[in-house]
Amino acid sequence: MPAGVQQASLKSFDKGPFSTFQLSMEKECDWTGIKFSPDGKTILTSTNGSVIRLVDAFQGTALKTFAGHLNNKGIPLEASFSPDSQFIFSGSTDGRVHVWNAETGYKVCVLNADHTGPVQCVQFNPKYMMLASGCTNMAFWLPSLDDM
Repeated sequence: MPAGVQQASLKSFDKGPFSTFQLSMEKECDWTGIKFSPDGKTILTSTNGSVIRLVDAFQGTALKTFAGHLNNKGIPLEASFSPDSQFIFSGSTDGRVHVWNAETGYKVCVLNADHTGPVQCVQFNPKYMMLASGCTNMAFWLPSLDDM
């Protein structure tokens, strides 16, 4: 094992939490998902409402709130990071995928697909520049070579 790398085992986790923090609950919705960013620095919390939050993974401080996507059905909509942790992707009940800049919190674009219902699943391929979104059908998003 390389110098400076610690090996963790399940036995390491039997002593209870090492650090805890309280996050205030959303007033009009419930948390439905949490994901660590690929760089491990932040946590993305998704809800069954129209709120997605980015939280510091070590302090629990709310960093950004992403809004502007539609969730008028109160269902869990998945949010996901791009592999470089720079962008946040979320489904919407209008069948579109909304994209925000993780650092600024500003919406970058809205992706339109042939989704016939709420986009509840959004995941980035961790190895290749490909995004998949799904409801009753799936859409695969590949960047145009003209954009590179």
